[in-house]
Amino acid sequence: MIEARELTRRFGENVAADSVSFTIGQGEIVGLLGHNGAGKTTVMKLLTGFLEPSSGSAEIDGQDVTEHAAEVQRKVGYLPETVPLYSEMTVVDYLEFAATVRGVPASERSSAVSRVVEATGLNQHALAVIDTLSRGFKQRVGVAQAILHAPRFLILDEPTSGLDPAQTQEMRDLIRRLAESATVILSTHIMQEVDAVCDRVMILRAGELALDEKLADLQRSERLYVGTDADREALAEAVGERVDLDTADGGWFLTFDRTPGDDLSAEVAARLVRSGIAFHALQREKRDLETVFRRVSGTDV
Repeated sequence: MIEARELTRRFGENVAADSVSFTIGQGEIVGLLGHNGAGKTTVMKLLTGFLEPSSGSAEIDGQDVTEHAAEVQRKVGYLPETVPLYSEMTVVDYLEFAATVRGVPASERSSAVSRVVEATGLNQHALAVIDTLSRGFKQRVGVAQAILHAPRFLILDEPTSGLDPAQTQEMRDLIRRLAESATVILSTHIMQEVDAVCDRVMILRAGELALDEKLADLQRSERLYVGTDADREALAEAVGERVDLDTADGGWFLTFDRTPGDDLSAEVAARLVRSGIAFHALQREKRDLETVFRRVSGTDV
């Protein structure tokens, strides 16, 4: 389990992470969203022990990251946004070196390298010089070094940055496979990545945790959209006092105390017809991640 308690990091007057608290259970795949400068990378570096918090704490697998940094890092695989590669080395030589740094026993290094080369689809490029690889394969090498020691926790910072569509899909498939045996935090500013591979989303805004929800819950809405020229009073009288009304472009949102289904939609439609209210649309609100992100991050217009 990963647990952050009031995690804060200041750089002079700038607060990069501001009292961030969350818990991530074993086996979860969590997307960490936010604009550039929102604090995503800072939070990840705090979780991996590469930065110490100004206040607050973080624990991984029950161990404080600051007090037990070396032990925690042995359990964590970390892919920073700028992949730490030695471009003049071959893929195999680099991974052998990374395995040594990771503390993989000498007797296990060859098998560990073979395992991650297979897992990341680097078989045909194992003897290639890293500098000759495409951006997508360099990213794979970065992931390979992060999983050499079979970590139970995997933290990936912008793993699909700069990749073309085909490479992006391959990276998504790889992350899904890795998530079968590890807890994954995926930091990105690309919402499609979270939609594609994550089951939970956290959104940072100006260093603060502005939202933390399961994707399924986030996409579930308790509102119906009614496209009509009717005014508030007429609509409220027609559908009853048990709903809240919010204005929308070309109509109204009806907010219920439960998720509206077909039966409720049919009931509302019947009430509108009986009341003589003309309407051109009646549908459940479409609440996608992009819409929620714009609202939460303060960029909705």
